[in-house]
Amino acid sequence: MIRIGNASGFYGDRFDAVQEMLTGGDLDVLTGDYLAELTMLILGRQRLKDPAAGYAKTFLRQLEQSLGTAKERGVKIVTNAGGLNPAGLAEAIRGLGVDVAVAHVEGDDVRGLGFEGALTANAYLGAWGIAECLLAGADVVVTGRVTDASLVVGPAAAHFGWGRTDFDRLAGATVAGHVLECGTQATGGNYAFFTEFDATRPGFPIAEIEADGSSVITKHPGTGGAVTTETVTAQLLYEIQGADYLGPDVTTRFDSIVLADDGRDRVRISGVRGGPPPQTVKVCVNTLAGFRNSATFVLCGLDVEAKAALVRQQLDFDGVTWTLARTDHVDAETEETASALLHATIKTADPAVAKAFSRATVELALSSYPGFTLTAPPADGTPVGVCRPEYVSPSVVEHVAVLADGTRRVIPWTPGAAVAARTVEAEPASFGATRRVPLGTVVGARSGDKGGDANLGVWVRDPAAYPWLATELTVSRLRELLPEIADLAIDRHPLPNLHAVNFVIHGLLGDGVAAATRFDPQAKALGEWLRSRHLEVPEEFL
Repeated sequence: MIRIGNASGFYGDRFDAVQEMLTGGDLDVLTGDYLAELTMLILGRQRLKDPAAGYAKTFLRQLEQSLGTAKERGVKIVTNAGGLNPAGLAEAIRGLGVDVAVAHVEGDDVRGLGFEGALTANAYLGAWGIAECLLAGADVVVTGRVTDASLVVGPAAAHFGWGRTDFDRLAGATVAGHVLECGTQATGGNYAFFTEFDATRPGFPIAEIEADGSSVITKHPGTGGAVTTETVTAQLLYEIQGADYLGPDVTTRFDSIVLADDGRDRVRISGVRGGPPPQTVKVCVNTLAGFRNSATFVLCGLDVEAKAALVRQQLDFDGVTWTLARTDHVDAETEETASALLHATIKTADPAVAKAFSRATVELALSSYPGFTLTAPPADGTPVGVCRPEYVSPSVVEHVAVLADGTRRVIPWTPGAAVAARTVEAEPASFGATRRVPLGTVVGARSGDKGGDANLGVWVRDPAAYPWLATELTVSRLRELLPEIADLAIDRHPLPNLHAVNFVIHGLLGDGVAAATRFDPQAKALGEWLRSRHLEVPEEFL
C-alpha cells in the first residue's frame, strides 16, 4: 500500500494544512493542488509584470515551515504549484536550505503552437513525468499544468511499478486522485448534509492505494468532518461529464466504480475499469478580453421595480448586464429584509469606459431614487479573462522530467484510441402516493464550473430511490426546476453505480469565471438551488 494525502484543493486553501498533514499521522506522499483555470490567468498576469513569477508563492511559504518535517518523516511531496514556472519554484525550494532532492516536470507551456491571443496556453500532462522523477530519487516534485489526478497517479505508478497499459490500475488511482484533488470536499466540506456531523474544520483526505489500483479514502485520526460513501460520491460527481473520464494516461470508466463502507471514516473504492487515453491532449488557453466593472444598488421599501428602472435609465452604458434580486419582504421588520439588490456589471474593451462606469455610478448619489445606497464603493474595473479549451496531437507536446541532478528525460505519450460517447439509461419505473417536498429531502447535489459550462451531479441517499431519480429527473424536468437554464443545451449522464445523474449545462457561465456576470459565477450553489425546489416525491422514500 502507498498512503497519499492531499493538503490543498486550490490556490488559497488552508495555509496550515501542509504541516497538519505531515504531523497528523503516517503518510508516504503529500500532494497539493494549486491550479484552476482562473489560477492560470492570475499567474499569467503576474508573469507579465515579472518573468520570474508565475508559481504559487503560498506553497513556498508553507514549505519554509514544513520541508524539514517532511524530510524527517520520509514523506515525498508532489505538487502542481509550479504553475507557469515549475523550474523557478524548484530552484526556490532548493534555496530553503533543506537537503532534499528537488525535481520538476515541464513541457505543458505550448504558447509556441500559435494559439490566437494566448496569455497562457498549457497542455494537461499526465503522471509519467512525476513517476520518472520519483523513481530517480526525488524528494519533491514540482509540476506545471498536469491533470489534477496525476499528482496521485504518478506516485502510485512509481511505487508499484505499473506499466503504461495497466489501465485498470491507472484508472483506480485516477479515481482516488479525483477524490483527493479538491481537499476537504471529500471529507465533508461543501457537503449537502453538513449538519449530520461536525463540519467546522474538516480534515484533509488520504488515499490508501493498493497494487491493483483499489483504494480506501480516509483522513488522519481526530480531524474534523467525515468520510462516508456519500461524501466520496459528492466529490466523484464534481466537475465531471459522462461515464468516461478522459485523461492523458487512461480513460477511466466512472460507471464501473464500486463504493463500500470500510469502517469509521473509511470508504473503499474498487472495481474501476480503464482503457487507452484519447488521441488528443487538452490545452487550456487563457486570453485577455477587455475589462469588467460592477456595482450593486440597494433598493429599500416601496416601488422597487420603478427604482430599478430609474437606475437603468440613468446609467446609459453599452454592455451592461442587469440583475434584480428581489430579496425584499413585505412589511419587513428590519431595513435589510425590506431591501432588494440591483446588480449592474459592465464588460468593455476600453479600460477608460470601465472607470467612467464607476464615476457615473457615484454621481447618482444625490440624483437618483429615494434611499440611494451601494453595497460598496465601485472600483476602476478589472481585466477580463477568457479560458477556452483546445485539443492538439500529443506529438506536438514535449513532456519532460527534469531530474534533481538536472538530467532531462523526455516522457513518451501513451498511444491513444478513439473514445465513443457512452450512456446508460434507466428502466421506466412507477411508484405510489407522493408528497410535495424539497428535492433535497431525498437527494444530495454538488455543482461547479468547467469554463463556460456548469456541472451538476445529483445522487439519492436511498439506493432504492435511484429508479425514481433516473426516470423523474430528466432534462425537461431540470429545465422546469431551474428556469435560468431553460434555453441552454444540457447533457444528461446517468451513473447507476453511484445512484446518481450528472448534468452538463452548456453556456450557463458565459466565457467562464474570469468573465462572468452571473450571480454565482462558478455555479457552486447551483446544486443547492436545485435541492431547494419542490416537487412530488414518492412517500416510500420520505
